[in-house]
Amino acid sequence: MMEKEAKIYVAGHNGMVGSAICRNLKKRGFENLLLRSHAELDLTRQAETERFFDRNRPDYVFLAAAKVGGIGANSRYRGEFIYENLALQTHVIDAAYRYGVRKLVFLGSSCIYPRMAPQPIPEEALLTGPLEETNEPYAVAKIAGMKMCEAYRAQYGCNFVSVMPTNLYGPNDNYDLETSHVLPALIRKMHLGKLLAARDEAGLRKDLNARPVRGITGEHSYSEITETLAGFGILPGQVTLWGTGAPLREFLHADDMADATVFVMQYYDAPEGTNTHVNIGSGQELSIRELARIVQESVSYAGRVVWDGSKPDGTPRKWMDNARLTAMGWKPSIALADGIAAVYARYAAML
Repeated sequence: MMEKEAKIYVAGHNGMVGSAICRNLKKRGFENLLLRSHAELDLTRQAETERFFDRNRPDYVFLAAAKVGGIGANSRYRGEFIYENLALQTHVIDAAYRYGVRKLVFLGSSCIYPRMAPQPIPEEALLTGPLEETNEPYAVAKIAGMKMCEAYRAQYGCNFVSVMPTNLYGPNDNYDLETSHVLPALIRKMHLGKLLAARDEAGLRKDLNARPVRGITGEHSYSEITETLAGFGILPGQVTLWGTGAPLREFLHADDMADATVFVMQYYDAPEGTNTHVNIGSGQELSIRELARIVQESVSYAGRVVWDGSKPDGTPRKWMDNARLTAMGWKPSIALADGIAAVYARYAAML
């Protein structure tokens, strides 16, 4: 159990998951949080990382920092994804050992599992088959982090554990049309499609000023804006989405993920050996087509949805077996439709 006065370092506190962990900790009465932005501390630099740990001596570490993105970003920036994730997690895990961290929780990803893993995916499926090719560099980096935690536990007795979240969404998500994951991409595409259909030029300019697309902001001409959005399949009355919509996915709100992660920090001590990580999921899956329908209702988008089967689908199915976690007494609390509606309301309010 973490003590209320303990020094807790949340790496990646500005991201969707890290910020959710901070909210959860503060709600539980933990105030002694060590927080550093990337500009203040570059975890890909070993000397900077070790200096931070030496000066601050955190008691507990949530390693939520990572370079992340959707299927397009994973395919386009393969070198960056493997290098940056390997570097930052290696430096943090090693520094946690060298400077006496009492417990560390490393956040992995469901993409660590084989492309054709049994469903729902048990923790034991790790390294039993080929990975999904589109995000293999990122997955390999995350597997290395998990195995580093296991190795340091075996050799040095470190209380380092890993959690494997399913697909996440929530406040502070990334809505960039080129690098976002599927759910925020759906939300933004349909929001922009709704504005185009209504010829809401002011709304379009407001959205692009908040989140430029390929350098196009609300200050550009209307024709430049519409031409750029058309390149992403966003037209008046029609939005084109990647793939067939057939793959099955599971989604979990970031606040539920944060609650589960803090729960693991408090109550879970992994056994010796391999596959000591814990899956975190909602226990429910749906197709991307069904997901698009829920988003369409939340956004009130009345246009046509077209599926581009020439674009990759990714893993056919990815549903986490979270029996290990639920057996300890944890379960999610935010229904998907409610969560998406709240996320979109927040998105629209922040423009």
